[in-house]
Amino acid sequence: MGKIQIKRIYAPLAPDDGCRVFVDRLWPRGVSRQAAALDLWLKDIAPSPDLRGWFAHDPARFDAFRQKYCDELTHNTEVVEQLLALAKKQDVTLLYAARDPVVNHAAVLAEFLGDRR
Repeated sequence: MGKIQIKRIYAPLAPDDGCRVFVDRLWPRGVSRQAAALDLWLKDIAPSPDLRGWFAHDPARFDAFRQKYCDELTHNTEVVEQLLALAKKQDVTLLYAARDPVVNHAAVLAEFLGDRR
């Protein structure tokens, strides 16, 4: 069973990244696809556009966002299972574009996946 970690897409590639999976719906500014060195881009695992807009990376809304996003993930079984299958075989790094390393959807996703292993 591989480990699941999170990392900003702007951070440099590292040997321990394993399978690099971008988990945002929108491509980040200033990063070329070549420099990102992605193995997979899972747009459908990201929060819905409505939830993303409501959250707006407001730390005061993070607890409510966590619950709402976990509810979305519970109903998004196909993509969640795809990530879990990858993590069974190898280390997985969930890449995200948000500035805050704690208040972001990738942190919630990593926790959600960890709870289901």
